[in-house]
Amino acid sequence: MSALAQTLIHYSLHLGFPLLIAFVFFRGTWKRAYLIFLLTMLVDLDHLIANPIFQADRCSINFHPLHTFYAMLGYVVLLFFRGTYRLLGVGLLFHMLTDFIDCLCTFSRCAECLQDSPIYGFLTNL
Repeated sequence: MSALAQTLIHYSLHLGFPLLIAFVFFRGTWKRAYLIFLLTMLVDLDHLIANPIFQADRCSINFHPLHTFYAMLGYVVLLFFRGTYRLLGVGLLFHMLTDFIDCLCTFSRCAECLQDSPIYGFLTNL
């Protein structure tokens, strides 16, 4: 897969698919739901503490603090609450899924990137 295709998939999943989720599953409040889904992208602020801040072939999952499996457990807990908390949980988990898909796309082009990634152990034990 080309880097351009990967970028298009990544941002379509971050921006377009949440709109579809909001409209289909939260029809009565889809605008509010979509706004909350967009706000969950603030989870990427944890990229600012990485050095370097951006690295094209780096997998976010289990690298950045808010993208760890421990953080994801917290996002799952949010699903058991109502209203805004549940929407945050859905948005954050979908964000993690999108980033995981992005990692798989990167690894399909760069085997070395996979071996250097903190998620390597998890994927090899599947």
